[in-house]
Amino acid sequence: MTETQPNETHNIDSCLTSTPVSKDSKTVALRRTPFSKSKKVNSSFKSPVQLAGNSNVSPADELTELERRRQQLDKEITQLEAEGYRVDELERHIDLLHEYNDIKDVGQSLLGRIAALRGTTTRDLYSHFGLDLED
Repeated sequence: MTETQPNETHNIDSCLTSTPVSKDSKTVALRRTPFSKSKKVNSSFKSPVQLAGNSNVSPADELTELERRRQQLDKEITQLEAEGYRVDELERHIDLLHEYNDIKDVGQSLLGRIAALRGTTTRDLYSHFGLDLED
């Protein structure tokens, strides 16, 4: 036996909406792209970040600057090695910092979920679990 399904009519408007209209609702569902008087919805993105004003730098000047920067970095590396720092030790330290940050991100995500389930804030959970807000 099959139940009879209510007749569903589809029109173009129902295909353009991101959310289906419920049977109880008398309002039209929201569209993914709102109507606008401006037709620049699909125009190219303009970043708010300003580019450096040195757009007239010649390749030779740029190369000279890069070589100067490389020499400066080589001096800093030599100085750090003279102070007892080793590249492999620093790389290990950086890897451990990345791992720590990943674990911390997971912990904060879990605290956020627990806070949502309990209907409280993560700030309250920090004090509940004896955690430092500055960490």
